[in-house]
Amino acid sequence: MPELPEVETVRRGLLRIAAGRQIQGIDIFYPKMIENPVDEFKEALVGQTIETIDRRGKYLLFRFSNQLTMISHLRMEGSYFNQPTGTTIDKHVHVLFHFTDGTDLGYRDTRKFGRMHLVTTGTEMNYGGLAKIGPEPTAATLTTTYLQEIMHKSRSKIKPFLLDQSHVAGLGNIYVDEVLWETKINPEQPTSTIPAAKVAQLRDNIIHELARATKHHGTTVHTFKNAFGDAGEFQNQLDVYGRSGEACRRCGTKLVKIKVAQRGTTFCPHCQPLVASDD
Repeated sequence: MPELPEVETVRRGLLRIAAGRQIQGIDIFYPKMIENPVDEFKEALVGQTIETIDRRGKYLLFRFSNQLTMISHLRMEGSYFNQPTGTTIDKHVHVLFHFTDGTDLGYRDTRKFGRMHLVTTGTEMNYGGLAKIGPEPTAATLTTTYLQEIMHKSRSKIKPFLLDQSHVAGLGNIYVDEVLWETKINPEQPTSTIPAAKVAQLRDNIIHELARATKHHGTTVHTFKNAFGDAGEFQNQLDVYGRSGEACRRCGTKLVKIKVAQRGTTFCPHCQPLVASDD
């Protein structure tokens, strides 16, 4: 599933290929992808202009000129692309927005898991996962004090804790493995037992890692592509994810893959030992 760096990369591409365009018509080939009544969805958007595209966590927010916002979640393999109107499309294209400038914005999703939902602008934070989403992983919004407070109260292991979007927005399997390795924290470490100094390091590493991944246009592990059809580049800089059985780049120990919270998890048993609680 695309994580924050990948979704932010898509957003930046959409600003170039969709922002400022007026919708002339909409073709919907898989109605279940639209969570509103399809006819109402079309009627509300035809004739409107996409003013900008924002992001919150892993959600894209298309802002329209009539004070409506389309919430788009890419889920596993959703992607946007543009092409001249009239160009042939394949069977995996499920929504096609026709612009008045003779171009189309298409949504492709081989697994059909992605969803679009239209709401009044200003109410989007009441929708689904957005209603309880945690702070963005930036220096301004993710504070050490906040992270220390919620981690101290948790009874969860650290990996599922970080995967929970209500704690920190945008982290997924790849980047959780990476930041835990960077901070030398075992993925099964009870969250409340991690000392304050380590929490501060973890917070800094989360911010730095996601910013670095975004700079390199995200990670392509399976099928992720940005809005121009290009793969991300950050997979070439991953330290642990996808490297099970290889040598740790820090100490040389063979990396191990286990399951934590039903997710494949790679870590270094030497650099990331499970530390006993003082309790």
